[in-house]
Amino acid sequence: MTNLFLGGKILPGKTGARAYHLDQTKQPLRDALERFRRRRIVSFDVPGHKQGRGNEPLAAFLGRQCLSVDANSMQMLDTLIHPTGVILEAEQLAADAFGADKCFFMVNGTTSAVQAMILSTCAPGDEIIMPRNVHRSVINALILSQAIPVYVNPSVNLKLGIPLGMSVDDVAKAIIEHPNAKAVLINNPTYYGVCANMRKIVELAHAAGMRVLVDEAHGTHFYFGEDLPICGMEACADMSAISLHKTGGSLTQSSMLLLGPNMREDQGYVHQIINLMQTTSASYLLLVSLDITRHHLALNGRDIYARVVDFANYARREINEIGGFYAFSRDACDGDAFYDFDMTKLTVNTRSTGLSGIEVYDLLRDEYDIQVEFGDLQNFLAIMSVGDRPAAIERLIGALEDIKQNYGTEPADLVVNEYISPEVVMTPAEAFYKPSELLS
Repeated sequence: MTNLFLGGKILPGKTGARAYHLDQTKQPLRDALERFRRRRIVSFDVPGHKQGRGNEPLAAFLGRQCLSVDANSMQMLDTLIHPTGVILEAEQLAADAFGADKCFFMVNGTTSAVQAMILSTCAPGDEIIMPRNVHRSVINALILSQAIPVYVNPSVNLKLGIPLGMSVDDVAKAIIEHPNAKAVLINNPTYYGVCANMRKIVELAHAAGMRVLVDEAHGTHFYFGEDLPICGMEACADMSAISLHKTGGSLTQSSMLLLGPNMREDQGYVHQIINLMQTTSASYLLLVSLDITRHHLALNGRDIYARVVDFANYARREINEIGGFYAFSRDACDGDAFYDFDMTKLTVNTRSTGLSGIEVYDLLRDEYDIQVEFGDLQNFLAIMSVGDRPAAIERLIGALEDIKQNYGTEPADLVVNEYISPEVVMTPAEAFYKPSELLS
């Protein structure tokens, strides 16, 4: 098919938008659910609320329109376990939009996508190279697969008090010392918005015959924005787990697993593993939110994320003028473990205000009704995404000005410790199945 359907991300060194191969104006799953609703089918299957009629309090709270498409798998709606109809078509459109060879819709969150990547790559006793600062879903996957982690300690930015990505040299060393490892897992980005040199790490891993798995839970927007770090599929990673709900706008718990062309022969096995990890009662509300959001981002994502980056840059400038707060950007990059920065992340260092990031987090929530993503000893993170508006950003800036004036103190001398690499005495699986005692 001719590449007529334009949109998406500007690729480095190219002019104009990336051309899609499929008609991204289509919404096959949304249209199928709309047809289902209009047919007014008499239901003698699950779910038991029967389009909301059996649970009026729930219908009153969520809306009858929502419950009318909370349906069961059937021929006209396809089935996630073995899609052959509208779900398959929606997944194919998503693969095209994200530049992947294959896409699987995930309704158990990116946790299940991460676990599927690792379980489809590692058998019991296989080694996998990964940073220590991984999500708990990775550790859980190590327990389930009984794989052996080869930890690469992340560098630490002592000024900001944050862990970074893996350095290229450390990954190269791990590959040399563990030549039989099955894969390298990369965070892209970290929670703080830090990105490692993924393209170089992919080259090293592939040269050693290892797969590259990317936890891209916080990187959905990399696939559509211009002034953003490289995404997993563009870097030729083998699999990438993305949380479309985090920064893309779909419903919470709806995610995708993307596969590159190197995985073509193993797509069936990956699907088998996914069916081990996912519910057999997939929510059509989650599924249709993936279809609608893919459509929205494919057609409008470039403009949306240009606006989000502009908002974040404006917020950084204003926050840095307050004094005490430091909203860092690419100025903190070091060319290696901090190779690039997610410009939509508003990560703010609070050390010079005399307040911890946790204290600012609590003050914003309790005193100003502003909920940010998290706070730690020296920083807090405000995530900027498709739903942010100028008025909300001004409210955050005003609250931080107020906090600095009313709660700020002399900067505290925080204890800075060099990172000590702990000795690995057993695998996560071994530890999990050992007798344990709960300490209060």
